[in-house]
Parts: sequence; C-alpha cells; structure tokens
Amino acid sequence: MNNQTVISKFLLLGLPIPPEHQHLFYALFLAMYLTTVLENLIIIILILLDFHLHTPMYLFLSNLSFSDLCFSSVTMPKLLENMQSQDPSISYVGCLTQMYFLMVFADMENFLILVMAYDRYVAICYPLHYISIMNPKLCVCLVVLSWVFTMLYSLFHTLFLGRLSFCGDNVIPHFFCDISALFKLACSDTYINELLIIVLGGLIIGILFLLIVVSYVQIVGSILKVSSARGVYKIFSTCGSHLSVVSLFYGTVIGVYLCPSANSSTVKETTMAMMYTVVTPMLNPFIYSLRNREIKGALIRIICNMKISL
Repeated sequence: MNNQTVISKFLLLGLPIPPEHQHLFYALFLAMYLTTVLENLIIIILILLDFHLHTPMYLFLSNLSFSDLCFSSVTMPKLLENMQSQDPSISYVGCLTQMYFLMVFADMENFLILVMAYDRYVAICYPLHYISIMNPKLCVCLVVLSWVFTMLYSLFHTLFLGRLSFCGDNVIPHFFCDISALFKLACSDTYINELLIIVLGGLIIGILFLLIVVSYVQIVGSILKVSSARGVYKIFSTCGSHLSVVSLFYGTVIGVYLCPSANSSTVKETTMAMMYTVVTPMLNPFIYSLRNREIKGALIRIICNMKISL
C-alpha cells in the first residue's frame, strides 16, 4: 500500500460519442440544458411574482423546479466543458462535492414527488378539508424537513465515501462522479459503503415509492366515484402525467443503483443516467407546470403588467 500513489484527481471519460458527432451532441446537450434552466427559472419567477400561485401545490412545484435546475447544473456544465476540453479531469474534492450535490437534489426530487402526490391526494379525496389540512405551517415543514433530511443523508454517504482510499486507476467511465463507479476504483474495502447504499437507499426509495403508489391508488378510487366524464378525464390526465415522471425517474434510478446487472454495459448505464440527470429535469416543468392553465394565466398577467408599466 505504501508503494501506491494516492489519487488527487479523476478523469471523466464522458459519453461514448464518435469524434465526428461531438459538435452535434454538444449543441444538443447545450440546448437541452438551456431549455431546462429557462423552463425552471420561468416557473420559479412566476410563482414568486403572482400571488394567485401562492398555494401549497405551487410551493412544492417551485421547490421541484429549483431542485431540477440545480440537479441538471451539477452535471451538465462539467459535461459540456469536458466535451470541448483536452483535459476532462476533476479533482478529488470536486468529485466528492459533485457526488454530494447529485445525491441531495436526486433525493430531494424523491421527497417532493411524494409531497406533491400527498397534496393531490388531499385535494381530490378531501376537497372540503384541503385548506385546513394543507395549511402554510404544514407545507413549510414538509419542504424544510425534506431539504434537511436529504442534505444529512447525502452528507452521511459522502463522509463514508471519503474514508475510502483511491490509488492506481483514476478513470471514471461516466460523465459525472457516479458513486458506483467510484466504488470500483477504490483500493480499500467498499462492502460497508455498498451495503449502506443498498439497504438505506432501497429502504428510503421503497417507502417513498410505496407511499406515492398508495396516494395514487386512493386518488383513482375517488376518481371512479365521480359521475362527470369530463372531471374523470381531467383528473386522470393530470395523474397520468405525474405517474409518467415517477415511472421515468424511479425506473432509471432503481435500474442503475438498486438492481445493477453484472452484464450491464457502460453505454447502457450512461444512457440511463442521462435520463434521470438531463431528460427528467427538462420534462418536469412541461409535465407539471407549463401545460397548467394557472401558470399560463400568471404568465399572461405578468406580461400585461410589464406592458402597462412601460
């Protein structure tokens, strides 16, 4: 062990893109990232400026937009930089920092999806008691507790990862510092780290996913009692959009981290990682908010107010 060199930086191989297609994919990823930033910033600003949107659902949506914006910003700028650079390296501290914030915003998305599912459950199943149940104090507590828990949970795993020794190979076959890739490069025993990821991660994701499913099962049960065909269609279309995001996010995360295949290729893992780090944050604003009549109304009101003030 004394003859081994301790690693001070890692090399990110990035995406397996042929050199002749680098510029095309660079433009594509840049457009996707800018779209993600613009969409989420618009939602956050609209919710802040329009008092009609100062409701529990939009409080959660604004936090989801902020989380999505940050989640994408943790990986995409570095990916874009490395696609134009001859030195795709990242320092040891930078790698751990990136991994920490990746876990924070990924876990935050889990909790916010659950909180939003609970909000829809109360709104549809107990409409007369919605205001009293989803009071401002409860909503703020749900958001604050989600942020605090995700930060502490991510810090816990990051500190445990910091105890590992890295020497020899420093090449990460990924476009960001993926925790599973770091385990493979470690010189010391990673059994405890992997066990914690599987047990704690599986337990948390399993409980959250189960609660989300229970919420939507209750919602569907209430929908079936509605006599209006238009009402049924409206609620089903909304819940269907939400469930598509849940399936996309949970499906890729579970496939990569909790049920990894021994035969899974780097290309497959990277593609699945692109789905939840790039595609999902870009689609969330459109699915949850930009098709929403209230968001469109807020945008029109703000544009009209700006024209009047000019």
